[in-house]
Amino acid sequence: MLAEQFTDPVAFHGEGPVWSDSWGGLRWVDMFAGDILSLDGDTVNRRNVGPFVATLRPRQSGGAVIALERGFALEDAAGELTRLDQLWNIAGMRMNEGGCDPHGRFYCGSMAWDQRARAGSLYRLDGDGRVTVVQDDLTISNGLEWSPDGSLAYYNDTRTGRVAVFDYDEEFGLTGLRTFAEIPAEAGYPDGLTVDSEGCVWVALYAGGAVRRYTPDGTLDGVVEVGAHRVTACTFGGPRLDRLFITTSREDLVPGEDPLAGSLFVADVGVTGRAVREFAG
Repeated sequence: MLAEQFTDPVAFHGEGPVWSDSWGGLRWVDMFAGDILSLDGDTVNRRNVGPFVATLRPRQSGGAVIALERGFALEDAAGELTRLDQLWNIAGMRMNEGGCDPHGRFYCGSMAWDQRARAGSLYRLDGDGRVTVVQDDLTISNGLEWSPDGSLAYYNDTRTGRVAVFDYDEEFGLTGLRTFAEIPAEAGYPDGLTVDSEGCVWVALYAGGAVRRYTPDGTLDGVVEVGAHRVTACTFGGPRLDRLFITTSREDLVPGEDPLAGSLFVADVGVTGRAVREFAG
């Protein structure tokens, strides 16, 4: 299956697509520009929230929770932005990717700007504003999403070349990290991911030009080819959540190389996603 180009190359490093009816559709980020992008019909709108933005999720109260370079910000229903206290003051570290658990808590993983090994951590933001480190020794934290029943959380530390899975419950959080599926080096690097209504895991392959679908037992079940090499993330959207939106990047490319990189792509894959889990704060 081949994804269709949906926009022009509008992003330098497109990431983190999220569909929410409360937003009126799709949002994603142009990470190193600090811009949140949104669709209005065929028009792409931009809102700058600073020099860098990692990812975002809708809030139950309206607006969004947003991961910035060194911490979090809250957008209210009117669009007003409140930045929370920075989590660190040292240079060389930034947030990268995250998601909300079934109990409305927002997680985001950090990484080193130079991608040095085991420098990052996974942080959890609770609805009352408390922040907890739930995992250490991570390198490039990506792709956190839960199974339909909420008992599992799928996660990519990109440099490991694998899709991993945690057990999850409200009291103990994320436990039992283990391999879910191995990604061959020639196929690319596991980046963002999403989970469909059947419990299958869709994994974006950076430097692989594709999104792969894995069944709940870790078996490769399908491939969506993308017309750009650096595929970063994917999510289900549309009124029936039956379209797979895919972001791509122009990072480290020379002018004229991979001309569709930075575009948003879409594929009709014959299954539906699930409504995004929202932050309870």
